[in-house]
Amino acid sequence: MNIKYVLGAIVSVPLLPLLYVQGKKIRKTIPQLPEATGIEGSTKNAGKESFQLITIGESTIAGVGATTHEKAFTGTLANELATQLEKSISWKVYAKSGYTAERVHDKIVERITEKPVDLIVIGLGGNDSFKLHSPKKWNIAIRKLIAKIRISYPETPIVFINMPPIKEFPAFTGAIRFVIGNLVQLLGKELEKVVQGCENVHYYSRTITYDDFIDRMNLDATPADFFSDGVHPSELAYQVWARDVAEYIKTKKII
Repeated sequence: MNIKYVLGAIVSVPLLPLLYVQGKKIRKTIPQLPEATGIEGSTKNAGKESFQLITIGESTIAGVGATTHEKAFTGTLANELATQLEKSISWKVYAKSGYTAERVHDKIVERITEKPVDLIVIGLGGNDSFKLHSPKKWNIAIRKLIAKIRISYPETPIVFINMPPIKEFPAFTGAIRFVIGNLVQLLGKELEKVVQGCENVHYYSRTITYDDFIDRMNLDATPADFFSDGVHPSELAYQVWARDVAEYIKTKKII
């Protein structure tokens, strides 16, 4: 049993009634943003061989907070990889806002029909933490998800992107950022353990902070510019995040 999770749960239990009230209030004040449109597309490099990218996950992969996927995470990632690889990239998004790892396993993976697939990128963790899933439950769900993907794509590289930066969410109260933010970090540590035992599965474990993005990429922006509604990323955040993930993929020589 994860000792940090148990200790965190002991500390958090007295806060649960407060978190419930605060959560209801936040849900009423945050606008219900739609998912991005245009779930598939391509980035052309004339005369170059093709490459198939699939992205899977929750609201961040679904592009909530962006108008189109071309301006969100997946389209930006495809553009960056096309430049790196000098290939034409076709991409498709398989994601749903509100989905946990277990839900993605049950409802999404079976819908993926593209063959062959050259890279699978997965973004999860937010909803599992909001639902207070334990590291053990998360571990089991991630292992099942990887195993199901491997049935159809036994050799395709899989990259799990950074856990969502819940401690950065301005719409959340301090209590919610503390409890859920600490839990998402524990789930990230658990994910790191899982991928260590899986061949050709990777996890970009760097903790996201928007001050870090601004400093590393020399951006003329403030942390507030990275949010569309205080919770979901803005188009700027998606694009910066995707470029950072592309650099990770390049540095690790994953493809």
